[in-house]
Amino acid sequence: MHNRIHFISGLPRSGSTLLAALLRQNPRFHAGMSGPMAALFNALVGAMGGGNEFAVFIDDDQRQQLLRGLFENYYATCAEEVVFDTNRGWCARLPALSQLFPAAKVIACVRHVPWIVDSIERLIRKNAFSPSAIFNYTPGGTVYTRANGIAGADGMLGFAYDALKEAFYGENADRLLLVQYETLTEDPARALAAIYDFLGEMPYTHDFANVCYDATEFDQKAGTPGLHTVRTEVKAIPRNTILPPDLFQRFANDAFWLDHQRNPTGVRIV
Repeated sequence: MHNRIHFISGLPRSGSTLLAALLRQNPRFHAGMSGPMAALFNALVGAMGGGNEFAVFIDDDQRQQLLRGLFENYYATCAEEVVFDTNRGWCARLPALSQLFPAAKVIACVRHVPWIVDSIERLIRKNAFSPSAIFNYTPGGTVYTRANGIAGADGMLGFAYDALKEAFYGENADRLLLVQYETLTEDPARALAAIYDFLGEMPYTHDFANVCYDATEFDQKAGTPGLHTVRTEVKAIPRNTILPPDLFQRFANDAFWLDHQRNPTGVRIV
C-alpha cells in the first residue's frame, strides 16, 4: 500500500461520490463512496492507546505496522493498482497518514457551504416519510434546527469543515488538493486533469456522459434515498435555493479557500 493508496476527503455533498465514480472508470483505479476504514482506523488507534492497560506492550513502530496491516488486509483482494479510500475524517488524520504512507495524497472535495446545507435539506424534504441517519433517525425539527445540527462541531458538515481547515493550514498541506464541486460539475475534464497531474499519474480519457455508481441499498438503510446518487451525465444544474434568505446568508462567506490571502502555503485548488 505504500505507493498505491490515496485518500478522498473534504466536505459532504461536494462531489466525492461523483469523483470516485469517475476515477473508477480508469481500470487501474479502485474508488468508491465513504467506507469503514476511517472508523476502523480510529478504533484501532484508540484500542492501542493509554485506555488499554496492555498498551505498554505496544510501541509506535508496532502501532504503525498494525495500522498499515489494517489497510493491507482490507484491500487484499483489490486487483487495481491504485486505491482511493474515501472518508470525510481523513483530513483530520493527515499527520498519521503522512507517516504511514509517505507517497499518499489527499483530494478534498469542497463546495460553497450554503449549497451544502441546501443539498442536505433537499434530501430530507424529498424523503419526508423516512427519518434520516444524518439526524440519528429523529423526525421533526425545522430547517434551522437541522442546519444547526449539521453545522455543529460534531455535525456532518461542521466536523468535516474543521478537519478541512486543519489540513489546509497544517504542516502536511502540500499533500492536499482541493477540488471544487463547481469545477467538477462544470468542467470535469479540467478537474480530472489537475488530479492526475497532482498524483503524478498518466492521463486517462474519461466518459463524462456515462457515469455509473449505485449505492441504493446503503442509502435506503440510512433512511436517505438519493444520498449517493450520481447522474449518468456530469453537468451543472442551476437551481434556486430552498433555504430562507437569512440562513443561506449565514454560510455565504465560509468558502475560505477562495481567498488567496488565506492560503499561505499555496494549497492547490481546482
